[in-house]
Amino acid sequence: MKTVCLIGKPNVGKSSIFNRLIKEKKAIIMDTPGITRDRIYGKVEYNGKSFHLIDTGGISLENNDFDKEILMQAELAIDEADIILFVVDGLSELDRTDYYIKDLLHKSDKDVIVVVNKLDNTKRMDNIYNFYELGFSKVMGVSAEHNKGFKELLDEVTKDLEEEVKDENKTLKFCIVGRPNVGKSSLVNALINDEKAIVSDIAGTTRDAIDTTFKYNHEEYTVIDTAGMRKKGRIYESVEKYSLVRSLKAIDRSDVCVVVINAEEGIIEHDKHIISYCLDAGKGLVICVNKWDTVKNPDQDIKTWKELIKHELQFIPYANVVFLSALTKRRINTLMPEIINAYENNKKEVKTSVLNNIIMDAVSIHQPPSYKGKRLKIYFVHQVDNKPPKFELQVNDKKLVHFSYERYLENKLRENIDFSGTPIILQFKNKGE
Repeated sequence: MKTVCLIGKPNVGKSSIFNRLIKEKKAIIMDTPGITRDRIYGKVEYNGKSFHLIDTGGISLENNDFDKEILMQAELAIDEADIILFVVDGLSELDRTDYYIKDLLHKSDKDVIVVVNKLDNTKRMDNIYNFYELGFSKVMGVSAEHNKGFKELLDEVTKDLEEEVKDENKTLKFCIVGRPNVGKSSLVNALINDEKAIVSDIAGTTRDAIDTTFKYNHEEYTVIDTAGMRKKGRIYESVEKYSLVRSLKAIDRSDVCVVVINAEEGIIEHDKHIISYCLDAGKGLVICVNKWDTVKNPDQDIKTWKELIKHELQFIPYANVVFLSALTKRRINTLMPEIINAYENNKKEVKTSVLNNIIMDAVSIHQPPSYKGKRLKIYFVHQVDNKPPKFELQVNDKKLVHFSYERYLENKLRENIDFSGTPIILQFKNKGE
């Protein structure tokens, strides 16, 4: 997928535009407790086309100075982007910060659309012509507050994007993602060297992402490595946020995501962010605790780590977890079976009769709670999709579905069918809808 980033000075409405654009993205785990979502990234879906969206901090030149870290992050976002939305305030005159950003974007040689915000009526829309002096051919007016102009903007952004098509290549693709310095590349090397059967090294669709095809048990697999971000020979501060863009692109092309966590550091919030994007994309999931060679008491510490994962990653109790050392290759043999298991479960299809037996038994054991004298009734269940498995439940009134009962039904499905390593989706529809 292409990447689009929002650039501009503070208080021009970038975040409001960001929220308008991603509003149709319904994350699988959006409301799951335990994740603080990093809203600086989003996925926009429009008319069968999709793109990644990055929001950036406002660039300021007040007092003849600027926030160097924000500028650094903006430059990284510009570097990653295919299209840049340069957001300006339609009710204010252009100032030196706008001109500074203009020069920055002209040097980038990227496709730029000037988005003039706060144009909520015809009279104000006349102001749009003032912004052609920035030197960009595409200038469009919107009002984030009143939700105006976004159809035209999205038509322009997506006009050269191709509609999403499913990859017909049957080879299982999995990506190695995680924070910088957790041992992602070492893990890939350990896998490949262990087999000593590299078929090919192909440059991936993004810089620093390499597709490597190899054989395991006489079957062919493709691993996608996402290296840490580097630019002009320097590693920037706060680089973790923007290195995630490359991870997102690798996630899109994968069937299974292996999220690598450093055994020396434990689980931090950014690990949860990365996991949340894997789940949003509906991918199979394996948690890989790397650098197990640094652990002093492996038998005792594995129990401690399992408790830590249970507590910190309570929103994915079904995830496959492995503990290994990419450096020494200790327990490296545990990884591929879990990846294959997650893939098989992610594409699993279940007979309608089996589904209905499980759900009806669950209902007979534990009736849905009543609300204002009405009780949820489930008439029929069938699977409508896979990767991940998605189940549609026909009910009398979907408004009666309480999240705790939905979780109960999911647990019952998982008790009876092996869905380890994959999210599953329950979709409730009124009978006849």
